[in-house]
Amino acid sequence: MSAPLVPHYTIAAPVPLHIVEASAFWMKEVDPIAHPEMMPMKRCVLAVDLLNPTPAAEARKHKLKTLVPAPRSFFMDVKCPGCFTITTVFSHANTVVVCQGCSQVLCQPTGGKARLTEGCSFRRK
Repeated sequence: MSAPLVPHYTIAAPVPLHIVEASAFWMKEVDPIAHPEMMPMKRCVLAVDLLNPTPAAEARKHKLKTLVPAPRSFFMDVKCPGCFTITTVFSHANTVVVCQGCSQVLCQPTGGKARLTEGCSFRRK
């Protein structure tokens, strides 16, 4: 019995269609389902631009999944409606914040952002 034909070399460059191995005597077709890595690359165009997302798309994402990860919390100056004293409050405060001058409640905690009392004005720092 004679030995089966063995290819002398394998083509490493991209080859059209799914003809992958070649030798001086014969050409062998490789099953594209069994070896998908042997298929030529196809270029796909994405439906969205990942480098320039819209502001609406950025607002919907999680704070760490945005293009530039940043916290969404902030500090703010809250003005008491009674004595006009300014108090610095964290936006996601988890305790009740009261005014130092007149002991009026400025904000109450919720599950996330703190809820300001009606009549209190604020500005971001």
